[in-house]
Amino acid sequence: MTEDMTVIYNDTCPICAREVAGYRRMTQDDAPGIVYAGLSRGDLDRFGLSPAQAARQFHVLHNGRMFRGVPAFALIWDRIPRLRWLARLVRLPVIAWIAGAVYDHILAPALFALHRRRERLGKAVHRG
Repeated sequence: MTEDMTVIYNDTCPICAREVAGYRRMTQDDAPGIVYAGLSRGDLDRFGLSPAQAARQFHVLHNGRMFRGVPAFALIWDRIPRLRWLARLVRLPVIAWIAGAVYDHILAPALFALHRRRERLGKAVHRG
């Protein structure tokens, strides 16, 4: 089996980790070649990402090219038979624009803000 897709995600985010765990379950038998790399593993340098960049958005490295946000989700959804329709839908021009705007300007920033809050609270607990 050769790796052709690496899913880079924030495994310290409960929402992100749960969603990617579902993708992992749905692809384990039907989509060889996918590797899952969580933010906490610390090997982000090989992808050219800082921890903050990796936590800020969902990334997929596919055949040497980095995708982020909705296009990254679409790549993995393509590998999951019951989600292929969703990949096709979010690639339609108007839908792609709307989905990208919602993810880039609302969902990703909200999840990143929660991530930063968890980090601050974790540091406060360790200090106190």
